[in-house]
Amino acid sequence: MYFDTHAHYDSSKFNTDREEVLSSMAENGVTLIVDPGDNTERSRRAVALAHRYPFIYAAVGWHPEEAESWTDESLCEIRALAADERVVAIGEIGLDYYWDKTFIDQQKMMFRTQIELALELDLPVIVHDREAHGDCLEIVRDYPMLRGVFHCFSGSVEMARELIKRGWYLGFDGPITYKNAVKALEVIRSVPMERILLETDSPYLSPVPNRGKRNDSRNLPYIAAVVAREKGMDVETVAAATMENGKRLFRIG
Repeated sequence: MYFDTHAHYDSSKFNTDREEVLSSMAENGVTLIVDPGDNTERSRRAVALAHRYPFIYAAVGWHPEEAESWTDESLCEIRALAADERVVAIGEIGLDYYWDKTFIDQQKMMFRTQIELALELDLPVIVHDREAHGDCLEIVRDYPMLRGVFHCFSGSVEMARELIKRGWYLGFDGPITYKNAVKALEVIRSVPMERILLETDSPYLSPVPNRGKRNDSRNLPYIAAVVAREKGMDVETVAAATMENGKRLFRIG
């Protein structure tokens, strides 16, 4: 049984067949999913999905790529959504320097503001870190009581080890199946199984052999197979371990 700890079924890319896709999860061994929001509207949709499907939980937050649309009301909106019983984390939050560095200061402010909300509400965070490893690590160091997951981890072994020592989890997605996944595989070999989560980031980042197609949680076995290979385990053991890791982090069950 698999736990997809990061999948965006609130995305419009599922508008034509969302019910069909989600209804097929149990028969494909996917029993838990966390759907993180990117802004108020998408967080609201994630919460609605979590109420409709008992195996889905929501995270609510403001993505760094949405920095330009953050207003004085945004934090209040996220706080209100976070009170819902189906919300298990604040996310997806963090820093993204890949596309546009115009709003770096705004991104940092949003990141810290939402971290402080998570600490206030005693919730873990889901961190988006793209081309911003140094700044992300510097910020989370300032909050020693903070816990969560670095989604789609792409940092170094040294960064991974520091995060593990601080009680963090690392999420791994479809890119670990790509031919250029040298660094990520080294990280997987270097960190304890107890801190690894499986993710798809659906509808994005489809693994090989489905790269280029819309992603969904039914692709988790391809990701689990790579983790199993690198850890010298069987796929069933990886699935069971990452299930327990996700339930522990998000306090499910």
